[in-house]
Amino acid sequence: MEAELIRRAQTGDQRAFDTLASGLVTRFHAIAYRVLQDPDLAQDAAQQALISIWRDLPQLRDPSRFEGWSYRLLIRACYKEAGKQRRWRLRSSDRTDIEPITADLTNSVVERDRLWRSFARLSVEHRVVVVLHHYLGQTQGQVAEALDIPVETVRSRLRHAMRDLRAAIDADERPVPVGSTSPEVTR
Repeated sequence: MEAELIRRAQTGDQRAFDTLASGLVTRFHAIAYRVLQDPDLAQDAAQQALISIWRDLPQLRDPSRFEGWSYRLLIRACYKEAGKQRRWRLRSSDRTDIEPITADLTNSVVERDRLWRSFARLSVEHRVVVVLHHYLGQTQGQVAEALDIPVETVRSRLRHAMRDLRAAIDADERPVPVGSTSPEVTR
């Protein structure tokens, strides 16, 4: 069914493309948001990816490779949007001296926030492989195909990303020295 839809969209069938795009837009935005950590940039990247798909779809030779090909276009759009981010960001929300009030639900929120902040410290390249592999559940081979890089590079990026993520989480768990409550400025 999807292969036929792709073939019709390749010939310029607007309704076929609309159907195809409507199935992608939410997923693309969710992936881009996890990679870019910014809703506006994620929306821009998802839209740019859909435009690229429409423009380049006639050149796709094998409709069965559509999924990996479309993710490749999305990730390229994410890289482009990441380059637009401001070089300096005031991160006043990086305060680690805030203790949870209650131990039940609040701990879950605090842990999720700590993970999110640690994830945001990863490079875009590392976030991309983590999102594709762990969030989408793609194999390392599928990630390599989507990014058009060797599988060994995917393995390396995953290994480094997980190491860096653990290090960032561990750093967040260390107590904040007294008197260092100023917001962190990062590049």
